[in-house]
Amino acid sequence: MSDHREVRLRDGRTLAYAEHGDASGVPIIYCHGVPSSRVEGDLIVNSAKAASFRLRIIVPDRPGMGHSDFQPDRRIVDWPDDVADLATALSLDRFSVVGSSGGAAYALVCAARMPERVRLVGLSGGVAPADAPGGHSGPLRVMFRLARLAPALVRGLFRLQLRAIRRGGDRGRERMAAWAPEPDRILLRRPEIAHGFMACFEEACRRGPRGPASDVALIARPWGFDLTAIRTPVLLWHGERDRNVPVASGRYFAGVLPNCRAIFYPADAHLSVPLQHQDEILRALATSPVVGRV
Repeated sequence: MSDHREVRLRDGRTLAYAEHGDASGVPIIYCHGVPSSRVEGDLIVNSAKAASFRLRIIVPDRPGMGHSDFQPDRRIVDWPDDVADLATALSLDRFSVVGSSGGAAYALVCAARMPERVRLVGLSGGVAPADAPGGHSGPLRVMFRLARLAPALVRGLFRLQLRAIRRGGDRGRERMAAWAPEPDRILLRRPEIAHGFMACFEEACRRGPRGPASDVALIARPWGFDLTAIRTPVLLWHGERDRNVPVASGRYFAGVLPNCRAIFYPADAHLSVPLQHQDEILRALATSPVVGRV
């Protein structure tokens, strides 16, 4: 599991993060999925490849997950303040942001609220807003509804899921793989990937399920900013066989974001896009013309 470092935020909270790639490279702040944590970087980011593209990928735990302190009454639009404090502590003037799955809202709000600091946004399998037509799977719609109406039940479900992960062993891994479409099923049958996937959730619940459950509830409600007003360039990657986050979610973003370049992969799903197209994604993040702008 990732080591972590910590910064003290302006309001006194601790924000934890991990780093991958080249410590002197082009900075990217990676917004992990929901429910997840900074250890998602261990699963998704090949540090040697990131370093070869001269990228420095910084993965913070959002409030209440991993080693980051919980933030009462948090909103999605509060996240840029935490990112700004992190960037200042790391002496980053400008940077890119990447949002994976449920982290899409958090990457996009940084561009909306800090356009002068965010050079580029990347979205991989991004979850669209709750009112996006066709953008959510049945299980995700149910989870969104529960998160809005019965947060205590979501916390209980997360406790049960955590217990099942810790007791499930190989049978749990097989059950998880069986539900996935073929590209992800193959990947999840590899023990290191299945264990890495489950570790993201376990670390999200390090301080209990309150943080990750509140993260789901925030994604399920209005986000509090206007996607159509974002002028920052956006690169989007989405698998057309994705069952976790249907491709309609990616097509929604491609249609409403004014400066979005989207790539849809017909044979890929949720995990296979970032894992099997990593060279392409890292190259795009490293060589996009906006990265070199002053």
